Amino acid sequence: MSFKRRQFLKQLAAFGSIAATTPYFQSLSGQRLLKSFDESQNRSFSEVIQDETFWYQVKNAYTVSPNIVNLNNGGVSPQPLVVQEAVERYNRLSNEAPSFYMWRILDQGREPVREKLADLAGCSPEEIAINRNASEALETVIFGLRLKKGDEVVLTRQDYPNMINSWKQRAHRDGVVLKWLDFQFPIEDKSKIVEAFVNAFTPRTKVVHITHMINWMGQILPVKEIALAAKERGIEVLVDGAHTFAHLDFDIPSLQCDYFGTSLHKWLCAPFGTGMLYVRKEKIKNLYPMFGAEEFESEDIRKFEHLGTRSFALEQAIGQAVDFHHMIGSERKEARLRYLRKYWISRVKDLPGVTIHSPEADENSCGIGSFAIEGKGPKQLSALLYRDFKIHTSGIVWDNVNAVRVTPNVYTVTRDLDRLVRAIKSYV
Repeated sequence: MSFKRRQFLKQLAAFGSIAATTPYFQSLSGQRLLKSFDESQNRSFSEVIQDETFWYQVKNAYTVSPNIVNLNNGGVSPQPLVVQEAVERYNRLSNEAPSFYMWRILDQGREPVREKLADLAGCSPEEIAINRNASEALETVIFGLRLKKGDEVVLTRQDYPNMINSWKQRAHRDGVVLKWLDFQFPIEDKSKIVEAFVNAFTPRTKVVHITHMINWMGQILPVKEIALAAKERGIEVLVDGAHTFAHLDFDIPSLQCDYFGTSLHKWLCAPFGTGMLYVRKEKIKNLYPMFGAEEFESEDIRKFEHLGTRSFALEQAIGQAVDFHHMIGSERKEARLRYLRKYWISRVKDLPGVTIHSPEADENSCGIGSFAIEGKGPKQLSALLYRDFKIHTSGIVWDNVNAVRVTPNVYTVTRDLDRLVRAIKSYV
């Protein structure tokens, strides 16, 4: 047994006696997966990325339907079996004596989970709060910032609806002025995106809201460049990282942002209803928490975790999701997701009537892609894909976006995408 394999198994048991057994990795399928990862250490990076046998082993770590091709992982992703087992294990334990095991035992496991997330995010554990989704994380910031009437916020019409509605509420309630940008994506020249943001900044601009990856079509925004320009002007930077955390290989501080919110049930494949908030240490004190905290001007990141009773089983199983992510590796995962997007797009982009609505350059895109077929609306086309080929996608109709979104994940194999290619060709 290799050193890395032993280390991984050791990590899986690190939460204490209740997590000491992992049935999946004791199974034949689990043993095969571990062997595949052992063997991959001696192979070239590009070879593993394209090795479908290797990724079939990863797929077998999930319980995904063998009949439906799920290409809508951008909404929410399934959990690998080891995470499902952890949720069930922690939940069974909680039900033995809820107030004892939840508040006195599992609650003590939050700090190790915080440390795991901080390690993955490349920041201090004292800058990470655990919550339920990206919307909760980002709305904590949107409603917690000390803005007054006339203060300006720069954002785009291609941002996520929950965030747009939250900012509209602040505008209605507090008189905050919203400065809208409206992009025609895809855009390959990122300097044009930076220029549009900078041109919108004025002496009254207090906050810039940046979506790291536009969920509708996968455009990656140049967050660092925009953030540096904002910081020169004393503007605070809020980043929606719902579609980049555990999708792209990066650390949060490198983005130069002040606040970052993400869902963990998307690309990290953590339990449904788990999320994370990053607040730069010096910004914590002046940010009000969403829910009442005894010390609402505290410098302790934990003031953002006063959610009342919630599922400790879901929260604790985040640790298994992080371990599984590390088993694949951030760099390898990003490369595989980008490979999958290129795989299907390269086979349909030149077909008559097909339009690709996603960027091509690696720096501007990764796993998310979208397309349209002339004469078929996105909702209609998405419905046809499921009816005729049992392919689950998302038909997008939003500002300047009319396309079918395709979002594979690490358990997606090229055979699944071959079915999508056949479907597109049949409709053309």
